[in-house]
Amino acid sequence: MTTSADAMAEQVRAYLDHLKVERGLSAHTIAAYTRDLGRYREYLAGVGITEPDQINQAMVAGFPVYLTGQGLAAASVGRMTVAVRGLHRFWAEEGRSADDPAHEVSPVAPGQRLPKALTLDQVTALLRATGGCLPGASPEQLCDQALVEVLYGTGARVSEILALRVEDATRTLSDVALGLRLWGKGGKERVVPLGSYARDAVQAWLVRGRPQVAGLAATPSPALFLNSRGHPLSRQSAFNRIEALGTRAGIDQPVSPHTLRHTYATHLIDGGADIRVVQELLGHSSVATTQIYTLVTVDHLREVYRASHPRAQFPPGERPL
Repeated sequence: MTTSADAMAEQVRAYLDHLKVERGLSAHTIAAYTRDLGRYREYLAGVGITEPDQINQAMVAGFPVYLTGQGLAAASVGRMTVAVRGLHRFWAEEGRSADDPAHEVSPVAPGQRLPKALTLDQVTALLRATGGCLPGASPEQLCDQALVEVLYGTGARVSEILALRVEDATRTLSDVALGLRLWGKGGKERVVPLGSYARDAVQAWLVRGRPQVAGLAATPSPALFLNSRGHPLSRQSAFNRIEALGTRAGIDQPVSPHTLRHTYATHLIDGGADIRVVQELLGHSSVATTQIYTLVTVDHLREVYRASHPRAQFPPGERPL
């Protein structure tokens, strides 16, 4: 016998299937939507709602208030509200509800957070911390060096890098003109240049590091990056490794794979790269997303100006006559 809770879950599942099959969203995005809409179902159940047609605008508008009351950050509340808006729009378009009660409910606008990019000296310190350039470097050290070089050298998302296979790397290494082929959000494909430092690090990993661990797994993996047991390197392991390297390098801020993506984009724009080029390299669907890095650069320029120009600001305790 189907319960009301089961019926509501089935209605949500239909939307998730739509996102997966028709919109082509990644498994990571689907998992995030599943968690967010799970929270929405809990909220609805708490107020006795069992059918889409029972939901009105006031109830939808109450969801962000409910989340805020539970201590969630504005960014999380905004993300979940966007998921709910998409769900109701789908239900209305598919005739699963008479109207769209979420149409006029706007997500919470979080304060703008500028990415904190590493300096070039910090990137160098991070690479030294891998130990990949040392004589007799271990497979893990060679893997760490290649991982950092590729993340910083391409600006790719960590999921895109961990999805690479050995054949993807060897094809790129054999012909510098090919570039590295990546698959981003929604299965969108793009090709990014791979610099000489990253190429050398990947070559060292493939020749001196990977063969030592590749045979440890019961079933050999085609993944480019492997852990010490010969299994594909996981997202969590990659995050843990980069974070540990940041600490070892003495960097006074949290360092993650996404930090290296921010750093890549910021350094490109600092160096004069056109924002449209950076957009393509990062795989952003809209240039508006990429423009955040121009704000970072302007902020950096302002700091340099204030520190360097003799008339940028009054000396302490002094005012002009």
